[in-house]
Amino acid sequence: IRLWAWKFTTDDAMAVSNVQVAFGVTANILSAISIVFLNKMIYVSFNFPSMTLTLVHFVITSVALQICAWLDVFAVKRVALTSVLPLACSFCGFVVFTNLSLQYNTVGTYQLAKSMTTPVILFIQTVFYNKPTSTPIILTTLPVMFGVFLNSYYDIRFNIAGTIFAALGVLVTSVYQVVKPVSRYC
Repeated sequence: IRLWAWKFTTDDAMAVSNVQVAFGVTANILSAISIVFLNKMIYVSFNFPSMTLTLVHFVITSVALQICAWLDVFAVKRVALTSVLPLACSFCGFVVFTNLSLQYNTVGTYQLAKSMTTPVILFIQTVFYNKPTSTPIILTTLPVMFGVFLNSYYDIRFNIAGTIFAALGVLVTSVYQVVKPVSRYC
């Protein structure tokens, strides 16, 4: 004897899917924020070297990816080193420079500097890939750039090393975001 009959409709499936997406987005945001604050705490409290922490991140990521490959979460694809080298270098550079930026800057400055990625991507696409950007889109980036400038100008803990690492992090992250779609089908 059935106590109830559950019949999924299309609306029910969409509701479940929406809940899963909302949960995934929330988990991603919370974990990203937690990682940033945990890294900053490690830098400040333990005077842990940024490059060592970056190495730890890469080792953990490599081990986790190997475990996922063994569990058939994804299929390993062999590609020529030359086809993925620009992507790999830009990825490594973006992790290294953003970690150095976090070490030398406040969390707020670190996060604001990352928001410069979009204007830099637009610049790279316009100059190097001949993909013009519309005026309304350019105008929407102006408040972001002005806000980052104001933060940098009035930041109590402003330092040259932090600014250089933040700028390099933004540049390499932008290159990574531009190169990534090109390398997708290697």
